[in-house]
Amino acid sequence: MQCFYNTIIGNVTDTDTETVTVERCEVHIMRTSGVLLPVASLPSKYGIGAFSKEAYEFVDTLEKAGQSYWQILPLGPTGYGDSPYQSFSTFAGNPYFIDLEKLIKKGWITKDECKAYDFGDNAGYVDYEKIYNCRYEILRKAYERSRIADDADFQKFCKANKEWLDDYALYTEIKAANGGKSWSEWEDEYRLRDELALEKFAKENQEGILFQKFMQYEFATQWSALKAYANEKGIEIIGDIPIYVAFDSADSWSHPELFQFDENGLPTGVAGCPPDAFSATGQLWGNPLYKWEYHKETGYAWWMKRIRHCVELYDVIRIDHFRGFDEYYSIPYGDLTAEFGHWEKGPGMDIFRTVKESLGDVKIIAEDLGFLTDSVIRMVDMSQPVSIQPKNQTDLDVLMKLDLIDSDDMEEVSEFLDKLLEKEKYEGRRESNMKYVAG
Repeated sequence: MQCFYNTIIGNVTDTDTETVTVERCEVHIMRTSGVLLPVASLPSKYGIGAFSKEAYEFVDTLEKAGQSYWQILPLGPTGYGDSPYQSFSTFAGNPYFIDLEKLIKKGWITKDECKAYDFGDNAGYVDYEKIYNCRYEILRKAYERSRIADDADFQKFCKANKEWLDDYALYTEIKAANGGKSWSEWEDEYRLRDELALEKFAKENQEGILFQKFMQYEFATQWSALKAYANEKGIEIIGDIPIYVAFDSADSWSHPELFQFDENGLPTGVAGCPPDAFSATGQLWGNPLYKWEYHKETGYAWWMKRIRHCVELYDVIRIDHFRGFDEYYSIPYGDLTAEFGHWEKGPGMDIFRTVKESLGDVKIIAEDLGFLTDSVIRMVDMSQPVSIQPKNQTDLDVLMKLDLIDSDDMEEVSEFLDKLLEKEKYEGRRESNMKYVAG
């Protein structure tokens, strides 16, 4: 269980880059708590958690337990390694989460057809290879029987999301036609987005592209209904935004101008973390780095679209690797380890001032894992009017302080508690600590 504590609001009165003075005022807000559970981890007879009755039952459980938040992992379509932090799109949803039972009720597929597929037989394990090999087949059958092209709501959805949906659908179909290869390995006419070649491909593959849009429509419709149900029960959704996009993604393919790419469309540097106590060679993530000068020139337009989209999906937004906005680690493209990277300055508070001006008050959680420099801590202090909410910053007065049980490079909570109890000398102290941990 993850516990969230609402504490103190601080108003910045001096935004000098070297010093920050915070005017503090007490606000009495009820203590709240929540649970982190990835959608994929929900029980399911179809191999992976979905927006199914089990998801609604979990919301009911949270309500009965007096919880206020359901924190989830990124909802995007998983890419290599099946990681939600390496998604094929930062705007699209994962088709795996579409509830097949709802499609059965619509008469688009049958239970017998679903039973004919092998989604895996281990209730405690997601077999992504089996899911990948069969999920799209059953969804394709649903699409072919749906006559979705004539649906007014579907048409409205496609129009409202055209800016990212068209590129994503085209990207996924070209990728499929190329055997799943990364866009960097496609023929130049597709890799470099020759307009005539793309128009020709889209015309010849209309059904496939429409199928991709159908899946996104079903995802959005089902998720919207689940989120509305949770909100009615007093449960807010905490979503997760990876700071970076995947190199092989519709985002980097359709908008190379946003990233540090060379004339051949390849990264000049990639993201990661330097060597530390956990890894002698550091962490090589491989994500393309942002061309922050361009983002600033455009008023962070792409980021505003991204955050606005997330505001529609979630009630609270957690930004992964928040410190990357202050400084980011750049590793030469092609390096096999992260040992020889260097630090570059990020946009700092400028991007969050733009969030405030463009989108108003947005509830944002700033993940504070890793070594935090003074400049990162100053940025967290300065960000309070924008509703940035740091995690585990017990020495800061913030809009909302979150104390989370962490599992990144850490021992299991049960192991931590066992060690804690072993160190306790007296039974009374032991009971006191357990009572505190349980909340």
